[in-house]
Amino acid sequence: MTPGPYNLSVLRVINLRGRRAAGVRPDYAAIVPRADFDVAAAMEVVRPICDDIARRGIPALADYSLRFDRVRPIDFRVPPAALENAAARLQPDLRKAFATAIERRRRVCEAELGDTGGEVSVAPGAVVRRRMIPINRVGLYVPGGLAPLASSVIMNVVPAKVAGVPSIALASPPQIDFGGLPHPNILALCHILGVNEVYSVGGAQAIAMFGYGVPGLCPRVDLITGPGNIYVVAAKRLLKGRVSIDAEAGPTEIAVLADATADPVHVAADLISQAEHDPLAAAVLITDSDDLAEGTQAELSAQVPSTKHVERIAQSLAGRQSAIVMVDDIEQGIEVANGYAAEHLEIQTADAEWVASMITNAGAVFVGPWSPVSLGDYCAGSTHVLPTGRCACHSSGLNVRSFLKMMHVVSYSQAAFAEVARKVEVFADAEDLPAHGAAIARRFFPSTRVQ
Repeated sequence: MTPGPYNLSVLRVINLRGRRAAGVRPDYAAIVPRADFDVAAAMEVVRPICDDIARRGIPALADYSLRFDRVRPIDFRVPPAALENAAARLQPDLRKAFATAIERRRRVCEAELGDTGGEVSVAPGAVVRRRMIPINRVGLYVPGGLAPLASSVIMNVVPAKVAGVPSIALASPPQIDFGGLPHPNILALCHILGVNEVYSVGGAQAIAMFGYGVPGLCPRVDLITGPGNIYVVAAKRLLKGRVSIDAEAGPTEIAVLADATADPVHVAADLISQAEHDPLAAAVLITDSDDLAEGTQAELSAQVPSTKHVERIAQSLAGRQSAIVMVDDIEQGIEVANGYAAEHLEIQTADAEWVASMITNAGAVFVGPWSPVSLGDYCAGSTHVLPTGRCACHSSGLNVRSFLKMMHVVSYSQAAFAEVARKVEVFADAEDLPAHGAAIARRFFPSTRVQ
């Protein structure tokens, strides 16, 4: 095959066949390098921006809006009429698509909510209750750079609403084409979902606005969620501790674990769908089938030139972060998939449900030929705000519980307290914290001395 103008015809191939037979267990976590994503360096870029916004407030927002978004909104807080107008102008088919996505996401969120409380009686008269309390105020970020991700409004707002968050603010970059307002679809969804506090602020400056608060404009929040570029991620890392954050999301990733039963047309289309997001997006096929690998390469060559964002997609597929990984069998493929811990993992194999049950590390798993990642991006009901960069080994996607905090409420009767009091004193003495023990003893003997 002859490479196209962007080397469209090939993904690089990583051959892991025979490694296990040779007694060498590869470091599957490192088989496909991720795209360069230096958050530490980006932090040094955003630090003065965040500090300036904390110091100067609205004038600083105006300066950075002109510098980065090339437009200064008339009002940084979007007027309610703009939200209403955007919703009123939605095309009927788009409104129906929004309604389906919202309804399915809400149903899954309500199921996730599950047990929001309960109590445990550890002894007669000794009760520990669990209270799940919504975060008081959250700031949601919705990107608007390469693509105006209206779907991220649903993915952030619906679980926050189901969790019962009382104060929700949302920020998205101002757009030159829309008079300094965020994209109309984003505004329309805000109106449909009942979010009235919306800001025309993008990038690191939006995160700083949320994290520090801007007098006369936006009170500070307690939690910041939502995806963004490297500068958004760096600002979130910088402000972590001052506020809570959901995650440090890097470039999007798709891995497809497939065998000879998979259709190369589907596999190629799904790899392209995520490559469309960003030149740094990762597209990885893990397979034991030479025919599927060859067929997928041929389909990439055929499909990519007809896509709208051909250059962006070609850069992603040609990047170091994208590859076909050849394995001996699907069992080794499962090991590779768990080691790689992709943001999105598709299973297109025989007995796909069993294979999916063996996956322990993935942001979300899409099972079978009729569950592509694009479905999850919009209308599956699942979340699309997912861990990247192998963080799926230890982190979950954004969900209802991301917007809740657990509080224990302890209630002991006098008799229950007396039953365990001596044990607490012994424990405190072992840790050389005598005042802890005295706080127990004084309830029985008020004149107790601390030794």
